[in-house]
Amino acid sequence: MTSAAPDNSRNRADALPKSWDPSVVEAETYERWVAAGYFQADTASGKPPYSIVLPPPNVTGTLHMGHALDHTLMDTLARRKRMQGYEVLWLPGMDHAGIATQTVVEKQLAVDGKTKEDFGRELFIDKVWDWKRESGGAIQWQMRALGDGIDWSRDRFTMDEGLSRAVQTIFKRLYDAGLIYRAERLVNWSPELRTAISDIEVKHEEVAGELISLRYGSLNDDEPHVIVATTRVETMLGDTAVAVHPEDPRYQALIGTTLEHPITGRQIPIVADDYVDPEFGSGAVKITPAHDPNDFEIGLRHNLPMPTIMDERGRIADTGTEFDGMDRFEARVKVRERLAAEGRVVAEKRPYLHSVGHSERTGEPIEPRLSMQWWVKVESLAKAAGDAVRNGDTVIHPAGQEPRWFEWVDNMHDWTISRQLWWGHRIPIWYGPEGEVICVGPDETAPEGWVQDPDVLDTWFSSGLWPFSTMGWPEATPELEKFYPTSVLVTGYDILFFWVARMMMFGMFVSEDPAIVAGKTSGAVQVPFKDVFLHGLIRDQFGKKMSKSRGNGIDPLDWIKAYGADALRFTLARGAQPGGDLSVGEPHALASRSFVTKLFNATKFALMNGAEPGALPGRAALTDADRWILDRLDQVLAEVDSAFDAYEFGKACEALYHFAWDELCDWYLELAKVQFAESEERAAATRTVLGNVLDSVLRLLHPVIPFVTEELWQALTGGESVVISAWPQASGIATDTIAAQRVSDAQRLITEIRRFRSDQGLADKQKVSAKLIGLEQADLTALEPSVANLARLTAPGAEFAATASLEVRLSGATVTVELDTSGAVDLDAERRRLEKDLAAAEKELAGTEAKLGNEAFLAKAPEPVVAKIKNRRDVAAAEVERIGARLAELAVK
Repeated sequence: MTSAAPDNSRNRADALPKSWDPSVVEAETYERWVAAGYFQADTASGKPPYSIVLPPPNVTGTLHMGHALDHTLMDTLARRKRMQGYEVLWLPGMDHAGIATQTVVEKQLAVDGKTKEDFGRELFIDKVWDWKRESGGAIQWQMRALGDGIDWSRDRFTMDEGLSRAVQTIFKRLYDAGLIYRAERLVNWSPELRTAISDIEVKHEEVAGELISLRYGSLNDDEPHVIVATTRVETMLGDTAVAVHPEDPRYQALIGTTLEHPITGRQIPIVADDYVDPEFGSGAVKITPAHDPNDFEIGLRHNLPMPTIMDERGRIADTGTEFDGMDRFEARVKVRERLAAEGRVVAEKRPYLHSVGHSERTGEPIEPRLSMQWWVKVESLAKAAGDAVRNGDTVIHPAGQEPRWFEWVDNMHDWTISRQLWWGHRIPIWYGPEGEVICVGPDETAPEGWVQDPDVLDTWFSSGLWPFSTMGWPEATPELEKFYPTSVLVTGYDILFFWVARMMMFGMFVSEDPAIVAGKTSGAVQVPFKDVFLHGLIRDQFGKKMSKSRGNGIDPLDWIKAYGADALRFTLARGAQPGGDLSVGEPHALASRSFVTKLFNATKFALMNGAEPGALPGRAALTDADRWILDRLDQVLAEVDSAFDAYEFGKACEALYHFAWDELCDWYLELAKVQFAESEERAAATRTVLGNVLDSVLRLLHPVIPFVTEELWQALTGGESVVISAWPQASGIATDTIAAQRVSDAQRLITEIRRFRSDQGLADKQKVSAKLIGLEQADLTALEPSVANLARLTAPGAEFAATASLEVRLSGATVTVELDTSGAVDLDAERRRLEKDLAAAEKELAGTEAKLGNEAFLAKAPEPVVAKIKNRRDVAAAEVERIGARLAELAVK
């Protein structure tokens, strides 16, 4: 008896499009979610809180693959927790990006031949705000295309009034506590931007330069002199000493004496310092304290003068030489030429590769430069940040990143926070007419006639407050009470030291603030986030770092247009593991799109056959296949929950991928087709099992691939939205190991028959009569219809004559399969096919054996390459044997 699907199944299947086209569905679906308020957090909710603050992208930025990975992982966490019954706040916002934004607007002005100075500070800042309103934040609509389930009602900007108040408040508190001070120190200086820049904005590159050896002191070999080597000969104009190792016997007589500077004529001392490596070069180094970090430290130890010999534009200044006014690179040539003319250039070595810091924004070499700046004294702040991790108040995932964290925070240097820009948070320091200095808080005003410090704060200063400033601090707010500390910070390991460390320092500094502790358990440490999940960097499919110069970068929006947001998200989440880099390329995106398509087609097929979730019959009324798939669902749910809880996104996605594709689609759906054709009772139970399993699978996959699962889940269940559906729960029923074994045996039997059929030259869909001997002993009698159907076998008739057979050893017995292939195979065509395959296999075998017999090749080839060729040889040898045996069989027919 064949059981027809219920009448309403056709209507539910017709609710789905003929095929899955994400470009038609995704944008509309996303806006419906936002309009429904699914992503808005309720501070009055009685649900347990779960909160994430979005690492604020630059207002000038666009979505790149790193953002796409960040956002996919955060959205996955937020969607899952929402389904688990948490009140979820995923709070968005953007960073004002001081240098980047000011540069963009200055370039626009330059088109008209204007500079910011032509407008003055206030008018220029107005223009930046105009640009921000009109052009800034392009990344926001890209985030919508990706499917970010963000609470847009709480969108924040680091220059908003509330966040600016937070910046001014913490600056004053740190200043009053003696943790902010002003001092002349060495900084990374950008001559093009004319400001100090942070370490994270400096990229070190290997460049070819000149290593020039210079003679200081007398040109007479019998009189005191030293030879020093340098790659930056122009900085010698600022030399105030020559350093040697205190135990270097070559220079013992010179230590404590002075030599005349070759150009300025100043007498400079020979100092002894352990920093000098006596084995490198001549063992003597020139010391320019105002333009080299190591020289600066030596200058401090020996109380050396520290003249700055370059102005803010990188031009030589105040040296009293003919080089004043020259650009630093022009001066490098001219100084060398003069020294060479005087016979002081002893040797030149070209090229000389050395690491040079470059500005990430402009590409220019940065200039270490002594400059008066504002600093944060970090010792106590860094200790608190380190202790929070040591004590387990904040947990870093993976734990392997902890040593890097402690190495950084335990050895942190004071942080320069002032920038010589106009766009940003103005430093709230005011100077009086008599040199007085005051720090003005948010509710205070400076005395009339006082002048505010012209500098602004480093962008990382305001973003360091992000977890709590975005929730209304310094005011006591419902958001702080409900959602702070945040649950997890998701970011790349590459900014662990820069952004994460600053948030931890500031978070610990305000941890006892009344606005922070309001409503919290007494004595609990209020860290900014309980977990820190550090993911790796995205590389191309060949494992190379993506970069513009290599031309291997991928625009995530291109992938969204080509494959859909779900495919992009699944590709990224499937490759993400704690701390590990991930490689992505077109093949990965295509595989993800195929998975989404497979899921769509399987669900549509199920709907056409009446699948619908509902109350399951008792276990006794279910088949082995039904019990097996339900038990596997329980097992996969446990595996997925464990993986997500450990931030092992790739592991969770792999489990879901293989369950949905291999077990549900490739096996259970095929077994279900047989059960649909049986009694109405059996068909009805199968529809319910299939409906329930699909319901759970769609909900489990929703956090990673939200769009297709929404469309399918609504069609399957008739529910409002999978976004607000409940996360699946385990059945609590013990696994039926006997049913699992029977299904496993049936799968093995079917697979072996299919392979044997292929070897016999039978077409995939061609049915052939067969006898299955030993099914009863193997306890597979109940599954015989499924085995016959999936292996394309028919019952033997009166004319049956076995022409081929195979034995399949199963867990409990051996099953013999006899097939009557007479008339089913074109023997001549099959011989020709096999002969062609044999020739290809023999060619592969000969080629691999030739390589493995080449001693020169084996001596040079990496072990993995050799192993791969050995595997190819073994596979080819097996194919030659198999095909040869089959041809021998055909020869006697």
